[in-house]
Amino acid sequence: MTTHQSESAVAAAQIRDRHPLALALFALTAVSGLIDAVSYLGLGHVFTANMTGNVVVVAFALVGTPGFSIAGSLTSLAAFLLGSVLAGRLALRHRDHRRAHWLRAALLAETALQGVATAIAFTAGGQPRQEALIALLAVAMGLRNGTVRKLGVPDLTTTVLTLTLTGIAADSSLAGGANPRLSRRLYAVLAMLAGAAPGAALVSHGHLAWALLAGTVLVAAIAVGYRERERERERD
Repeated sequence: MTTHQSESAVAAAQIRDRHPLALALFALTAVSGLIDAVSYLGLGHVFTANMTGNVVVVAFALVGTPGFSIAGSLTSLAAFLLGSVLAGRLALRHRDHRRAHWLRAALLAETALQGVATAIAFTAGGQPRQEALIALLAVAMGLRNGTVRKLGVPDLTTTVLTLTLTGIAADSSLAGGANPRLSRRLYAVLAMLAGAAPGAALVSHGHLAWALLAGTVLVAAIAVGYRERERERERD
């Protein structure tokens, strides 16, 4: 690990829950809940943010379990990996810039991908529409996940909660621990719930496109809000 990477890791570990970056990641976690509600409930039981679940879905589909699509799941996995590759390239391109510029660029790219998916959801129909939505959303989530992974903020991956929930239990006072970052971990869980619930409600009532529009607007707002908060911190 280089000196710059070591310093970045230390800085990431010291980010407080009210820091602009932490607030942005909590909000993005809510968007992930919404997106996976849309994809799983509205696009044939396929995850586009949670790839652990998607691998399991592929296994279900391989043995012929009704209601699961191997084509949709593999499309999502491939698109997610493509998005992660793009995240790595974007990080290299912005390695000499401030973190705010880099994350904002990634969020704007995610906004664009979700925006195209939203437009398709409002205007197209049929199986090609479903596959296009899966691919676009999975690329967006892969781009996000790859970017957040490189930021390295503990307990804020924005797309999965397995390690977060493990930390809540394994580091608890019941387990002899000191409950480190307990509030952050709980906020992350609540954020996922806060996004998944309205997403599920909208899809269940036939408003999948509106759910995607809400996710797109939220990511755009997060990108703008995070940049403005960082500018305020720089002026202080």
